[in-house]
Amino acid sequence: MIGPLMVALAAYADEDAMTPAGVVEAVEVRGHYDNGVGTSGAASQGSVTAALIANRPALRPGELLEFVPGVIVTQHSGDGKANQYFLRGFNLDHGTDFATFIDGMPVNMRTHAHGQGYTDLNFLMPELVDRINYKKGPYYADEGDFASAGAAHMGLANKLKDSTASVTVGEHQYYRANVTGSAPLGDGNLVYGAELGHNNGPWTSPEAFHKSLGVLRYSQGGSDNQFSVTGMFYKGGWYASNQIPLRAVQSGALSPYGAVDTSDGGITSRYSLSATLRRRGSDTLLQANAYVVQSSLDLYNDFTYFLDDPVNGDQSRQTEKRRMAGFDVAQTWYTRWAGLEVNNKVGLQGRYDYLSPLALYKTVNRQIAGTVTLSKVKEANASAYVENTVQWREWLRTTAGLRYDRYRFDVASNIAENGGKVSDGMTSPKISVVLGPWAKTEFFVNYGEGFHSNDARGTTVHLTPKELEPVDPVTPLVKTRGAELGVRTEFIPGLQSSMALWKLRSASELVFSGDAGDTAASRGSYRSGIEWNNHYIARPWLLFDLDLAYSRAHYTEHDEAGDYIPGAIGKVASFGATITDIGPWSGAFQMRYFGPRPLIEDNSQRSATTAIAYARVGYRIDRRWAVSLDAFNLFDRKASDVDYYYASRLPGEPAEGVDDIHYHPVEPRTFRLTLKATF
Repeated sequence: MIGPLMVALAAYADEDAMTPAGVVEAVEVRGHYDNGVGTSGAASQGSVTAALIANRPALRPGELLEFVPGVIVTQHSGDGKANQYFLRGFNLDHGTDFATFIDGMPVNMRTHAHGQGYTDLNFLMPELVDRINYKKGPYYADEGDFASAGAAHMGLANKLKDSTASVTVGEHQYYRANVTGSAPLGDGNLVYGAELGHNNGPWTSPEAFHKSLGVLRYSQGGSDNQFSVTGMFYKGGWYASNQIPLRAVQSGALSPYGAVDTSDGGITSRYSLSATLRRRGSDTLLQANAYVVQSSLDLYNDFTYFLDDPVNGDQSRQTEKRRMAGFDVAQTWYTRWAGLEVNNKVGLQGRYDYLSPLALYKTVNRQIAGTVTLSKVKEANASAYVENTVQWREWLRTTAGLRYDRYRFDVASNIAENGGKVSDGMTSPKISVVLGPWAKTEFFVNYGEGFHSNDARGTTVHLTPKELEPVDPVTPLVKTRGAELGVRTEFIPGLQSSMALWKLRSASELVFSGDAGDTAASRGSYRSGIEWNNHYIARPWLLFDLDLAYSRAHYTEHDEAGDYIPGAIGKVASFGATITDIGPWSGAFQMRYFGPRPLIEDNSQRSATTAIAYARVGYRIDRRWAVSLDAFNLFDRKASDVDYYYASRLPGEPAEGVDDIHYHPVEPRTFRLTLKATF
């Protein structure tokens, strides 16, 4: 989804010339998207500036990813859990097939206790995000695991224009207090941020979500000679209203905002230290980053209620403690071959994850009643890539790349047959052609191969954890192939418009399993679709967005159960408008729509549509003080954030359970008031 635009009067000599607020000396009027002709290698690639992030209301931090055109962010559990993501015909679950990075540090967690590619952005302060660079499709040599549908790279600010402190209060005992600022330190600059938050939500049993986080960042240099080191911490805890059975709500046995098991929820933490380096010479560019992360999660879920255990219920605890470290270094040479401008880039990447314990327990009211699986996992990968860009003519540019990834999985399990060591590798070619511009219009042809990794435990499994029945291991690395035709134009003054026609094939689909509460490898899949994105500056004080996407998805291997992919999103639309500088007043409106989805393979059960509007009214009291009022679900629509279809059992129901839609409702109309001080 694309939010509203606002005016950024900016001199874009390079992306680092901007202040974190997205505003420098007025030279040229541009929108909040730096997606003009000549800025990228694909119609579906672009950049979001900090001004949009600062001026758009967000219900949750994970909605930062909705700045990527076509992305939908929802939630099927408590706010402390990673969000649910949709893009290009995918129900991405918690991040599968969409890679997310903070200053080069990966957010996606592989071999995760709850879901492969788990992407929790609750540790992030939106006020400190300076830029979001996004890509869609597997066409880029520097993108690896989880990036088949797309990738988002968020950069943190090296300097803030102002220091701020704000307090937000809202219904359902919502509050958020935060402070951000920067100050000179030695030859560089220190940026800091801290936040405390709490929210009960509209749920019958209060969510009691509480979190604390902090950021400390030191940087030196400018765009051509830059170094930064960043420390971040986050802790959170909550009780969750997981998806609920539709039949219980329709019978009146359960409130739409109720929960079957009120002890569901979780506790999580994340600590990280990362560093970035950028050095530009007369004809070279060195870019490098490194990171270490320690995280933990205890997640309590009960998706089937009394189906497996009619006495104590089916609650489980998914738990993990993780340490991970990695690096990414790339060298680019700018040369001329036979009079042609040529760029050659070589990159190396590596990552190591150590998980102990990684476990699934049977629980009752959060108390452990038995161990289902208990593992220790070591997962390592090393990647290398080369990329060559040639400007053949003023109207013709090509980029060719080749990437190789090597993975090693080492699993020790409490079920001896499920332990072992596995290695696998994947080679991924890439090619892009850019034609133009002609009349402020350019055309794109892109092809690439990518992959996603599977859970390490699945690569060595031979017995099912519960029934101890024989099962085949999954493929460690799953290949994807994608292609795209695109066009981007600025022919109409003030309008920036792009269109992409794409397709993507995956050798194995990762889908959410409602009864197990995690993702599982399935059949191969094929997707195709079209996207149309528009950003229009009607007046210096009035801006509009309109973004439309349509896709189709199906399994490539026929099965009598059906060939539809559960949860595959088809239609996405968003509209936004922003008014600025009407005296002390400002305002924003945005609406997102995502259409019905098949819930089972034969398409006999489908989700309803969801259309939600957000709005903001802001007033600047004086140079120092400002106040804003945000409204979420402005029209108080009764809709679902997410829907699943599977069997569950409530007390008194048949032992085999009842097949039903299980859904998580969107929150009702909610208001939040923010008072902000600048100093």
